[in-house]
Order: sequence, then C-alpha cells, then structure tokens
Amino acid sequence: MVARVQRPAPAFKAAAVVEGMFKDISLADYLGEWVILFFYPMDFTFVCPTEILAFNDALPQFEELGASVLGVSTDSQYSHFAWAQQPRKQGGI
Repeated sequence: MVARVQRPAPAFKAAAVVEGMFKDISLADYLGEWVILFFYPMDFTFVCPTEILAFNDALPQFEELGASVLGVSTDSQYSHFAWAQQPRKQGGI
C-alpha cells in the first residue's frame, strides 16, 4: 500500500491502551485533528522499539503542533498493555 500523506484514512474502530487504560477508539474520535498513524509488526520484537520510543519521547512536540500519534499493530490490547508495563531496559516500551 502506498503512503496516504494528507489524504483521509479509512474509518476504523479498535481496542487500544491509552495512558495505561483499555479504551475503544475510532478514527472519528479525532475528527478535525491531525493524526499520525504509524504501523509496526508486533509487540515484544526488536524490529521497531527504537522508533516507537522515539515517537513516545517526541509526543510533547507533536502535541504542541496539535497532532495525535496512534501506533497500530495486529496484536491485542492485552499484548500492548503487557509490553507497555515492561521496563524499557527489559525490552518494554
């Protein structure tokens, strides 16, 4: 699939982990806002944690610009929660 920069993303709903809590979200929740969607293959892999951590560390800058950042993978919200709870030095995010 080709990147769709500055084009509407298809509508979606998903179970998510937001600030340590389970939450159902949809793209419609962000209507009228800038949204950065980044996709990664799986939790608990060494393929992309550096990019995820970089996005997380840059969140204040994105928020200053009025943008929300959403990470998307095929894992369940339970896997996301477990990965987020694990310390960074032990492979967590």
